[in-house]
Amino acid sequence: MKFRFAEESDCRLVLSFIKGLADYEKMSDQVVATEELLREWIFEKRKAEVLFVCDDSKEVGFALFFHNFSTFLGRAGIYLEDLFVLPEYRGKGYGKALLKKLAQITAERGCGRLEWACLDWNQPSIDFYRSLGALPMDEWTTYRLTGDTLQKMAE
Repeated sequence: MKFRFAEESDCRLVLSFIKGLADYEKMSDQVVATEELLREWIFEKRKAEVLFVCDDSKEVGFALFFHNFSTFLGRAGIYLEDLFVLPEYRGKGYGKALLKKLAQITAERGCGRLEWACLDWNQPSIDFYRSLGALPMDEWTTYRLTGDTLQKMAE
């Protein structure tokens, strides 16, 4: 099991993992990302990072993450946007290894926490995260502005 950070030439591969996750989450119709957008936002503007876990030389899982900031902690954190392991490689420790590597990166960078969200219906993932000691933040509700609503707010 090896890890590597994505390079600009990996945009197609990153997009394929995003689409795989969207299929799993029954949200394929919401994916509007393109290779060009990923190239711009991940590699040119450097707004996110992608870490692959590999079985020999084959990428079998990915984590897309970025830095956020905690005013209470007074330091940055890491927000895990996406974690996905190819179905045929699940149950073999790749997901746990990705999270462990992200925890190491979080600690090495001096960040105060590692956070992510999980769909309420995704019991297998919830059970997995809880088995690692992760706790749900039940007292918080995530809010989002997007699309036309975001544009109206920006006016």
